[in-house]
Amino acid sequence: MVPPVAVSPLIKTARWSALLLGVFYGKQRFDYLKPIGEEEKKVEEAEKVVREEQERIYKQLAEANSDTILK
Repeated sequence: MVPPVAVSPLIKTARWSALLLGVFYGKQRFDYLKPIGEEEKKVEEAEKVVREEQERIYKQLAEANSDTILK
């Protein structure tokens, strides 16, 4: 096997800087998007409740309008 080559200190510094900047950017982006995601989740839950209520009403109407022998 070939022995490993020494990496330039400039390259090491650039890699670590990019890593730290990426972590910093990710944290800022997460903090920015978190409230937006929570608001979307609340809206989605409200729509789900309305949709379930509409489905329940539709089922009741379908049962009431169905032709049966018992009528």
